[in-house]
Amino acid sequence: MDYSTEDEHQHGHGHGDGDDAAEWKKVAELRAVVEAQDPAAKEEDDFSLRRFLRARDHNIGKVSAMLLQYLSWKRVAKPHGSISADEVRDEIAKDRVRMQGFDRLNRPMAYLYGARHFPARRDLDEFKRYVTYVLDKICTRLPVGQEKFAAVIDMKGWGYANCDIRGYVAALEIMQGYYPERLGRVFLIHVPYMFMAAWKMVYPFIDDRTRKKFVFVTNKDLKSTLQGAIDESQLPEEYGGKLKL
Repeated sequence: MDYSTEDEHQHGHGHGDGDDAAEWKKVAELRAVVEAQDPAAKEEDDFSLRRFLRARDHNIGKVSAMLLQYLSWKRVAKPHGSISADEVRDEIAKDRVRMQGFDRLNRPMAYLYGARHFPARRDLDEFKRYVTYVLDKICTRLPVGQEKFAAVIDMKGWGYANCDIRGYVAALEIMQGYYPERLGRVFLIHVPYMFMAAWKMVYPFIDDRTRKKFVFVTNKDLKSTLQGAIDESQLPEEYGGKLKL
């Protein structure tokens, strides 16, 4: 599989100028509809509105409902505009997420460690705040012209004590509902067989556009897949690259 072209196709790049003009016209239409119902939409830039449009296949009715829901969530979840590290200090201390480097499409990378998560020790509300904090943080690392990030989820050592269906679904709902079209690709690596039972329970909560972005990587393909996607200077040492995490 040619990683880059397949990915570009998924991004929705490469349309003709006519399509582009039509899409921006839809953005203006969406803005008028949503601002009439919630003036807070004025704070959202056109690129943000375009991501919401793409997430609902340019259906103005569905998109405006999604966007209004996002605006009311934002007021409650981030009353000060963002979540500070102090608010999620306990979650940060668990060291489950590292952010460093970029893939070959210049998307910032996040590395998540599934075996460091224990649902018995987490408060769901704080966990949701932490998910929001992490998503905001990786979005601040997006280079100009890039709207998506990519991730590696390392499941090495994952067992039943780490299984958290409610937490996984909550994280998915935040990402899909409030950060649409931000995720470019997720590589799931070192996946133990028993994780597939959890995956079957989570799968129905993943929308069609997002499902295509999850890639299960077998151990034998691990090196070639990650090196195909990420230059060795940007790939962590533990996966055969030269980047110190």
